[in-house]
Amino acid sequence: MTNGIVHPTPKDLGYSFPAEWHSHRATWLSYPHSNSYSWPGTLENIFSYYNAFIREISKGERVCISVRDEGLKEEVMRNLLAFGVDMGQVDLLVHPTNDAWCRDHGPAFLLNPQAGRPKVIVSWKYNAWGDKYPHELDEQIPGLAGKFLDLPVYYPGIVMEGGAVDFNGEGTLLTTTACLLHENRNPGLLQHEIEEYLQNFYGVSQVLWLEDGIEGDDTNGHIDDITRFFKPDGVVTMVEPNLLDSNHSILNTNLKKLKSFRLLNGKQLDVVELPMPEPVIFEDQRLPASYANFYISNNAVIVPLYRCKQDEQAIRILEQCFPGRKVVGIDSVEIIWGLGSWHCLSQQEPA
Repeated sequence: MTNGIVHPTPKDLGYSFPAEWHSHRATWLSYPHSNSYSWPGTLENIFSYYNAFIREISKGERVCISVRDEGLKEEVMRNLLAFGVDMGQVDLLVHPTNDAWCRDHGPAFLLNPQAGRPKVIVSWKYNAWGDKYPHELDEQIPGLAGKFLDLPVYYPGIVMEGGAVDFNGEGTLLTTTACLLHENRNPGLLQHEIEEYLQNFYGVSQVLWLEDGIEGDDTNGHIDDITRFFKPDGVVTMVEPNLLDSNHSILNTNLKKLKSFRLLNGKQLDVVELPMPEPVIFEDQRLPASYANFYISNNAVIVPLYRCKQDEQAIRILEQCFPGRKVVGIDSVEIIWGLGSWHCLSQQEPA
């Protein structure tokens, strides 16, 4: 045991977290419900967009949806059928949740095709971004997924969220110091100790650290709102051209760091710039609207849209980044009031 890490770890056994563009068996979601704290006063407004998201994913893979109880299961089944979703592609599982942010509380799936059990789950501790919200049910979801799929589950014992990390599938992980070094996560751990956990339980060899996240992000700076891998040696990163916007200097600093990074093979990153949407304000609060919160499904790259002129530009840029995939925009103006979008809501299970 070193640094509280119990060996053998998934990395010791040859497991690693694949890139999101690796073929999926399924996507995992946690269906929003009346006790969700994320859409105060506007919950009913999100379902047409959320169900459209499910419909798009289900065209190319299974969708495993955790629902609060049997009553919600029946309701969701009716709603999805009415929305034209092929229910043969959907598993509705009575797994009670506090809220919908499955990227952060859901199972992290690792693969080792040579192992007797080629797929395992890692269940990090989850504290709702520093005990900001209730989370006792959400924290159980990876273990319940392990039971449903009959997969081994590893418990590292430290706080981590899926939106805080992004992967190139070839040994490199991208994250931010603002989030993972925040005192509300793992105050007893230093940066190099957190890196050891990331390497051992995600099966990576390199951790690249950016700094701050965008304004309005209550996760303390998740990577999936600012910079995402789109190929093993390439990232898209958000930029804010308006010098007076509070995000300008934050994103400019991250852009400079990205250009200075070298991958394990010594290569420089191919950095593609993606413009921020116009600010989305609700009840005098700036929301963390970002095109980087796209989700790569088998069928499509699903991009949040914000009813502004930058939407079309973002779609065009992402079409160039993903030439083999359809890029589909889904309106996210109602969804973003919950302080996240399509990537935050979903977690891929690799094939």
